[in-house]
Amino acid sequence: MHSDTIAVVPQTSAKKLKKRHTSTNLAGYLFISPWLIGFCFLTLWPMILSLYYSFTDYSLLNSAQWTGFDNMKEIFHDRFFYNSLKVTFTFVLFSVPIKLAVALGVAMLLSRNIRGMSVYRTLLYLPSLIGGSVAVAVLWKNIFGLDGFINNIVPWFGIAPKNWIGMPQTALSTIIILSVWQFGSAMIIFIAGLKQIPTELYEASSADGAGKIRRFFHITLPMLSPVIFFNLVMGVIGSFQTFTSAFVITNGGPMNSTQVYAVYLYQVAFGNLHMGYASALAWILLLIVAIATSINFLASKYWVYDGEGSR
Repeated sequence: MHSDTIAVVPQTSAKKLKKRHTSTNLAGYLFISPWLIGFCFLTLWPMILSLYYSFTDYSLLNSAQWTGFDNMKEIFHDRFFYNSLKVTFTFVLFSVPIKLAVALGVAMLLSRNIRGMSVYRTLLYLPSLIGGSVAVAVLWKNIFGLDGFINNIVPWFGIAPKNWIGMPQTALSTIIILSVWQFGSAMIIFIAGLKQIPTELYEASSADGAGKIRRFFHITLPMLSPVIFFNLVMGVIGSFQTFTSAFVITNGGPMNSTQVYAVYLYQVAFGNLHMGYASALAWILLLIVAIATSINFLASKYWVYDGEGSR
């Protein structure tokens, strides 16, 4: 009798534990179900459809007709595709480094222990919250227009007023400036990174006679390199997908000088209703972003500090 009781108790406990484990899992899935449903129906399923449509001749008015790799072949003979790549790479190469430099510079100023610093951080972070909106893009269009605010200021510096968004030579620059203006997110991350740098390093270097510039290049930048790398990767990915500012301010003009990749994709999809071709363009963009991100990760081992020197 005693041995039977010993045999039953572990079996009963195991059942209880299994039941509790199952109920815990069900509760977890229940809590994440809104995200799972949204991901499956708003992200995963559209991606699968987009991949299928990229191999078809499809518009919103007609059913899809399988064409194999015809869309991919057509892309590489499309001059507007190459133009959009040129404009997008120009935008990324200028906007991302400038934004990171501005964000780091402002972060170093705001990392000091000064009264009311939290207010300054909030004010400088606001552009990142509203900078991607249509309203700000419309405002930017008016600021850089022929009768805009900028043309009231530039004569003070001996510069003749121009239609900044109406000239191919300057239109893309206005969008780059708008992107740089939205440096708040990178700034906040830089501030957090700066606070993690041990003050003992600065004290020891000061005792050795190192100046501010030397401390910046030999302590701040190396110790901050993981944060710089994170902001760089996120900035590059975001810049390749830029759309709202270029679409609202110039709609890709003048003379396609601001026709970034996402704007061209939108024009093909909803202007020309070539959904199959637009889907192929979207997957090419995914491939480009993946390659750019991989290059950043491969190059990071030469300059990102991991606690034991470079990676």
